[in-house]
Amino acid sequence: MYGLVNKSLQEMVEKKFGPTAWVSARTSAGIGEDIFISLDAYPDEMTYRLVGAVCEVTGMDAQTMLTDFGRYWVLETAAQHYGHLLHASGRTFRDFLLALPNFHARVSLMMPRLVPPEFACEETAGDRLVLHYRSSRAGLVPFVEGLIQGLAELYSVAAATHILDERSDGPGHTVFEVIWQNRALG
Repeated sequence: MYGLVNKSLQEMVEKKFGPTAWVSARTSAGIGEDIFISLDAYPDEMTYRLVGAVCEVTGMDAQTMLTDFGRYWVLETAAQHYGHLLHASGRTFRDFLLALPNFHARVSLMMPRLVPPEFACEETAGDRLVLHYRSSRAGLVPFVEGLIQGLAELYSVAAATHILDERSDGPGHTVFEVIWQNRALG
């Protein structure tokens, strides 16, 4: 994964739990780097170790931590580093989700070693759609759920995700139903 992912995780942990928590997690994960270079590629295993250590140090379970990180990624990291792409990818929550496959193609132009997940949407009636998520990286479904929550907040809608299917035919394949509306879901 790119250093930007690890830097973002560090920023989230420091904001939420303080710098000491990050240093403890980094040390527990056996990571010697004090800083991560945003556009340098780092082994996925390093990021997984950091996530595990953050959970250990903060007492958060992995699902909650990854969901929070996905939300943080959209609202803080992506807004700061890809704001122009976020705004160009859709005027509405639905538009953005439908354009999600193209979003990673654009980001890949800036990050040529990026190994992005694949997204595909099936439109359905009303304020809902079916989102297919495929990735060679295991365990990141809660992160995707957090991304969707962050996007919903960015677009001022209330959204919920439900896993319809999880497949293991090759790379991980999770099928979500995403439902949204302009006011709180009941």
